[in-house]
Amino acid sequence: MKITRITVYRQDLPLEHPYWLSGGRLKFDVLDATFVRLDTDAGLVGWGEGTPWGHTYVPAHGPGLRAGIDTMAPFVLGHDPRRVLDVERAMDLALPGHLYAKAPIDMACWDIAGQAAGLPIADLMGGGSRRPKPIASSVGARSADETRVVMDRYRARGYRAHSVKIGGDVERDIARIRDTEANRRPGEIVLYDVNRGWSRQQALRVMRATEDLQVMFEQPGETLDDIAAIRAKHAAPVSVDEALVTLQDATRIARDGLAEVFGIKLNRVGGLTRAARMRDVALAHGIDMFVMATGGSVLADAEALHLAATLPDSACQAVWACQDMITVDIAGGRGPRNVDGHLHLSETSGLGVHPDADALGAPVAMYESPAS
Repeated sequence: MKITRITVYRQDLPLEHPYWLSGGRLKFDVLDATFVRLDTDAGLVGWGEGTPWGHTYVPAHGPGLRAGIDTMAPFVLGHDPRRVLDVERAMDLALPGHLYAKAPIDMACWDIAGQAAGLPIADLMGGGSRRPKPIASSVGARSADETRVVMDRYRARGYRAHSVKIGGDVERDIARIRDTEANRRPGEIVLYDVNRGWSRQQALRVMRATEDLQVMFEQPGETLDDIAAIRAKHAAPVSVDEALVTLQDATRIARDGLAEVFGIKLNRVGGLTRAARMRDVALAHGIDMFVMATGGSVLADAEALHLAATLPDSACQAVWACQDMITVDIAGGRGPRNVDGHLHLSETSGLGVHPDADALGAPVAMYESPAS
């Protein structure tokens, strides 16, 4: 089996509500999504998606993703998509780094491999837990009153896991954490996500002031060095996501005891192939995980669910999905959808969901092997 054609589509995915990143550093209301279709000489078709969370959140943006695919496409054509490591090496030789541009091609290859084997991707990867996974909300940085309103809106949709964005103002952050904890419902999972919005002194002041609440913080510093510098000075559990990009990051975090949780964002780390290595490092060191789409449609949510399904249920905190945050549906209601705040793994082979061609419109690029 060989990849004979790569087709690229671009779509705007409007958000239901404008989104503020921690500390008010970023506000946006639409996502720039890229969808990739791989055609093979065996008639199987695979789909992938890459949707960065805005253009300025981390070094990843929609135009760069499509430029990366343009560079890599000639090196990917002709490969067997089931041999995901061969495709990975071809992309790395064509374009060092730029992992976010490689993720949609990796996703599409796993989609085809699953279809060829007649298995969901999770089963093909050796896992496949059918226990529904809780979806984590994403509560943008707001006042305490607004935070309660947003969390209640998600609770009405069945959510029991929440990622509350904080950062930028020590006193306000302490007050919001205490207010949120006072209103936390039994059984809820709450992660306070700083998104790199604190300096070292700000991190210590907030984390020490809330130690009695035993809450968990995500990315409380810009870099792993920042997190390491304050690690011995507070007692709070830490999750790392923005600074978790490569396998080397994962091994350093595990070796040096920098975090108790990995926040694995599939597009950021380069797709399922690379994310699976991070998963194994985490499991070997007793580190729990949040598995997350970086943003995007139900395709990205499905990919995250497949990886989450390969984890022991006790090691998976939640899956972050974006589908309830956007106002368009490119898959006609198909794929894993929110059911009482949870995603359920499909028995369909491969990814389990493909977009509607009409919803994507005309392609923005197409690459074909000379023989096709």
